[in-house]
Amino acid sequence: MFLSCEQMKAVEAAAFARGISSEQLMAEAGRGIAEAIRQFCPRPGTAVLFAGKGHNGDDARIAARHLATWGWQILEPSQLPLSRPRGPLIAIDGLLGVGSTGAPRGLVAPAIHQLNALRQLQSARVFAVDLPSGLDPLTGEPHDPCVRADVTITLGQPKSCLVADSAADWVGRLVWVPLRGLETDPADLPQLSCPETLAEHLPLRNFDSHKGSYGRVGIIAGSEGFLGAARLCAAAAVHAGAGLVTLFVRRDIYPALAGTVIPEVMVQAVDHYAQALEFRLDALAVGPGLGRRFDGEVLGLIQNAPLPLIVDADALNALASDRSCLKRSAGPRLLTPHLGEMARLWPEGGATRREIAEAFTARYPATLLMKSARSLIAQQGKVHFFNSTGNPGMGSGGMGDVLTGVCAAQIAGGRALIPSAALGAWLCGRAAELACLNMDSEESLSATRVIRHLGQAFPSLQNRDF
Repeated sequence: MFLSCEQMKAVEAAAFARGISSEQLMAEAGRGIAEAIRQFCPRPGTAVLFAGKGHNGDDARIAARHLATWGWQILEPSQLPLSRPRGPLIAIDGLLGVGSTGAPRGLVAPAIHQLNALRQLQSARVFAVDLPSGLDPLTGEPHDPCVRADVTITLGQPKSCLVADSAADWVGRLVWVPLRGLETDPADLPQLSCPETLAEHLPLRNFDSHKGSYGRVGIIAGSEGFLGAARLCAAAAVHAGAGLVTLFVRRDIYPALAGTVIPEVMVQAVDHYAQALEFRLDALAVGPGLGRRFDGEVLGLIQNAPLPLIVDADALNALASDRSCLKRSAGPRLLTPHLGEMARLWPEGGATRREIAEAFTARYPATLLMKSARSLIAQQGKVHFFNSTGNPGMGSGGMGDVLTGVCAAQIAGGRALIPSAALGAWLCGRAAELACLNMDSEESLSATRVIRHLGQAFPSLQNRDF
């Protein structure tokens, strides 16, 4: 769960009172930091260590010692500039911790500028310990200067400042390293989507099972000129574990889709989208590439379909014209808007994404997966999860269609909407990361490649990788 920095200090104080030593925690933290870095950079290279005087600096130094034993070259900032680093180049930010106040000053400010220049000029990947130095631990606002991290490794418990709207571009990918002795009792607070919070929702499959065991997904998607959205959504549902996937399309585009979807997808021509409800389905996804010609039929499905419905893309735009049908909906509804679609769904606005999500779900009986660099999942007036995975390569067409298919497969498999949405966001983000670890770059990453790496993302979650 997310704690404020003050709450985290209280948890640490209670641990010390029980006899846990700071040396114990630092040893475990340093090892966890090093393991996280090794996951994102499997091949040893050069690490530049920016370590301050406090506990964060000690954690970073212990991590650096582990990296050195694994073949990494560890350098101090005084050894910069580098003419030719050995292997991948990273920077470890251990300058300031949760106890810092105000803008960085003294020797820390120029060190932050030096670290950011290393990232900007030599493409060093930056790993921040607990929080990026210069990020306000209370508000999540970046001071001047502030470290721009690619990965932030938060220790003990995730800190609430790290998921502030203003923090995302400075925090980057979030990794949680739990520490023994700093556990807290479950509370009514948002959680970080990560293996520690999601693995229980993805148990290993029983040996004695069949296609009927894993759910029947229906997808209503595609229109002339937007056939790719339907293909991506259906393929994602297949590769995310659905037992059977049926794509329902109008007759005018049936020939173009029937011969081009992957062979595991069944394509069914319909004259009216309500005909999909005549089939045996466990979840129905509506909207990818659908266009706006049939808004009335879409609104009818949102209101009347008795099964779980995933509402995406053009179905969300239809819903924005009549939100009241959500209050009359006959079954569970998962909405997956990006920020532009959310603005149309909730023109009332709000100060933060979290406040918008809480206000919307307090008024409407729906589960919300609000897509962004830090996607969040809300229901019944509160945020339940913030997602941790993903990278900037996901800023390209088709990623939302893939997410819809993955979420549909989880729901059809018998999971509730909140864990299904959290799993969907985590798995898609992790698949994107794995694609870039293998052969893709963030610039070349595509939705098709994310689908191709879902097969690695599932065991990554089950094995409790970061």
